[in-house]
This record gives sequence, structure tokens and C-alpha cells, in this order.
Amino acid sequence: MIVVSDTSPLSSLAIVEQLSLLQQLYGKVIIPTAVATELANTEPEDSRVTAVLSLTWIETQSVTNRTLIETLQNEGKLDLGESEAIALSVELNVDELLIDERLGRREAKRLGLSIIGVLGVLVVAKGRGLISAVKPIMDDLILQAGFRVSDRLYTEVLQAAGE
Repeated sequence: MIVVSDTSPLSSLAIVEQLSLLQQLYGKVIIPTAVATELANTEPEDSRVTAVLSLTWIETQSVTNRTLIETLQNEGKLDLGESEAIALSVELNVDELLIDERLGRREAKRLGLSIIGVLGVLVVAKGRGLISAVKPIMDDLILQAGFRVSDRLYTEVLQAAGE
């Protein structure tokens, strides 16, 4: 399975110490150079986030389609990390793109990519028996990682997880 990730799923899961879920679900996760740079330059510096780059199952790859990156930045109003993650996903014909930001998700869908966010990862992880409950981790994401979840989405995720 080929999976590419944007910055926020990695940093969010690292902050709540659930990053290993990605390795258990996917084996390997590929990130573009811009995402690696964003992880390395986390403000304020957080060793849990910067340590992501030392994991052997996280692989950094360069993106070759600079035109698509520029289009996503200019027309899609995406940042460099999101743009590179989407462009790399297109280049590699990924099985899934891990991305949470609304605009990035919209552009990825427009390009025909299969996407999943952190909350979707939690639901899948619970379904596979990797975690016993989604709610405490989702609460940690909100409180510790500043992850934004609407009341409606919070309820939908809990329903999807059977909680």
C-alpha cells in the first residue's frame, strides 16, 4: 500500500503519542521534502514532532511535478507542504493521502485521490483492534495538539467508531 502524508496528521498523532498507528496500518508512509522541512521546523519546537523524521518507516521523496505544485499554491491557495503532498500522491498513484485541512482535501478529491484524515485513521484503527476507543484520543488531539473538530464531526466520528 502506498501512502503519502501531509504534515498535520503526522504532527498531531506524534503530539498525542499515537504515531505508531500509522506504521501498524500502513507499514511505510512517504512524505514530500516540504513536509519534512515543516516537521523539522515546528514552532514552537516539539521533540515529539521533529523525532518523526528519524523513524525508519517514514520515507522522504522529492516531487518532480513543479507545475502542479505551483497551481495548487496559486489557484488552490494551499501551502507548500499540502501542495507537495498532493502532487507526490498524484505522481506515485497512491492508495491514500493523509490530509486534514479542508482546502487540501478539496483539491485532492478534485484530482481523484483517495483521502483520509487523522480522525478516519482512528476509526480504522479501532475497527482493526489497534485501539480500544477513539474518544480519549480525539479529546487529546483537541486539547494537546490544537486539533479543530466541529461538534457535528465529533459526534459523527464517535458514531462511526461505535462509541
